Amino acid sequence: MKAPLKKTWIRAEEQAAERAFQFLQLLNLDHMWDHPATHLSGGQMKLVEAGRAIMSGAQMILMDEPAAGIFPKLAHEVFHYLTEMRDKLGVTFLIVEHRLDLILPYIDYAYCLARGQLVAEGPPKQVLSDPVVIDSYLGT
Repeated sequence: MKAPLKKTWIRAEEQAAERAFQFLQLLNLDHMWDHPATHLSGGQMKLVEAGRAIMSGAQMILMDEPAAGIFPKLAHEVFHYLTEMRDKLGVTFLIVEHRLDLILPYIDYAYCLARGQLVAEGPPKQVLSDPVVIDSYLGT
């Protein structure tokens, strides 16, 4: 029995595989293309998840504490590659992160919430120096 439109779906599968490999190259994971996901580190899995979302057509990705549970050096690598995806692919990332020391070098806009309310927004340095933010988090 022959598959209908076999050439069409084979071409589509090949294009998807090529695009996936391009993402792996962008994320510096191409050397692990044939490894099971269980062999990836936590940070690598976060990158693969973001890449998978972008491949599905996502233009905005919400990530909740992507630095949680990974070493700071690897967290910097994760944020570096997320920035690469943002810059090269035009994807917006909305990241919830409590480790400001890790994420500040990579962001261009920040929102600060205190007790569920937005208390400041703007460029990171402006938000960090806002008296309401300082009072909310340092209690001065």
